[in-house]
Amino acid sequence: MSVPILEVVDVHAAYGRIEVLRGVDLTVPQGAVVALLGPNGGGKSTLTTIISGQKKATSGDVHLGGVNVRDARPEDLARVGLCTVPEGRSVFPNLTVEENLRLMSYAGVAAPAVLDTAYSFFPRLHERRHQLAGTMSGGEQQMLAMSRALASDPALLILDELSMGLAPLIVDELYATVAQIAATGVSILCIEQFARTALRVSDYAAVMVGGRVVATGEPGEVLATMSDVILGGAA
Repeated sequence: MSVPILEVVDVHAAYGRIEVLRGVDLTVPQGAVVALLGPNGGGKSTLTTIISGQKKATSGDVHLGGVNVRDARPEDLARVGLCTVPEGRSVFPNLTVEENLRLMSYAGVAAPAVLDTAYSFFPRLHERRHQLAGTMSGGEQQMLAMSRALASDPALLILDELSMGLAPLIVDELYATVAQIAATGVSILCIEQFARTALRVSDYAAVMVGGRVVATGEPGEVLATMSDVILGGAA
């Protein structure tokens, strides 16, 4: 059995005296898409910051490819293949699409390769390549954020609330691309509230409530048993 690309073991975390993660266990197998679902305030985004090295856990461990990386810095995790598309997209609004993409060349990726990757997954970005990123739609900005992440050739891609603020049709389009990315061998963890859309492209799902993972399994199984929790109007 292959070593999981990501394994979170009994992770606790707090903001001051308020404990927000209470013993989280989560596994992302190599090459799989895992949907992490649950209501707001459940701890999903906090878990993302711990996995990506932006926040320290109070206790517990995080393994990436079998190596304990609990205290690793974000830049070190990025070098070994962990890439996060954070909530809110984070593009440079006063730069064009192409200028946003070319910035990735400073991380050691050849500019033509960055552009080829972006435009092959998102042809619309090629049409918008001379447009200021801040003038594009929310969905197009999300495509740009995803493209910048893909340029780093990630082993594990974390998508935090990919669908936030976007129309359902755009969300469907983005998740169709997630499936294409997964088909290339990239492991993906989707932190999401659009449960049905995320589950359609996922191999496994987990549900977080109150700082704990309360259910895991195949998408249909999780949806059947936890639909009242994960379909809170954002299906």
